[in-house]
Amino acid sequence: MMDAAAKAAALLKEHRESIDRLDAILVFTLAERFKHTQGVGRLKAEHGLPPSDPTREARQIERLERLAEEARLDPEFAKKFLNFIISEVIRHHEKLQK
Repeated sequence: MMDAAAKAAALLKEHRESIDRLDAILVFTLAERFKHTQGVGRLKAEHGLPPSDPTREARQIERLERLAEEARLDPEFAKKFLNFIISEVIRHHEKLQK
C-alpha cells in the first residue's frame, strides 16, 4: 500500500507527463497553423493585399471566445492568446511584403 506522499508523487508524475504531451501537441499544432498563415501571407504579398484583416481577426477572436467558454477555459485568456498569435502572423505577413 502506498503512503500519502508516494501516492501524491505518482499523481504528480502522471499530471506532468500529460502536460508534457499536451505541450508537444500545442507546439506542433502552432507550427501547422503557421505553415498555413505563411501561405496566406505569401498570397497577400503576391496580390498586394494588406497584411492585416481586422474584420476576420475580430470574427476569429469572437469565435475563440465562444470555443473557450464551451471548453471551460477563461475566455479572456483565450483572447489574449489569439491576439498574440495574430500579432505574430501580421508581423510575418509584413516581412513578406518587403
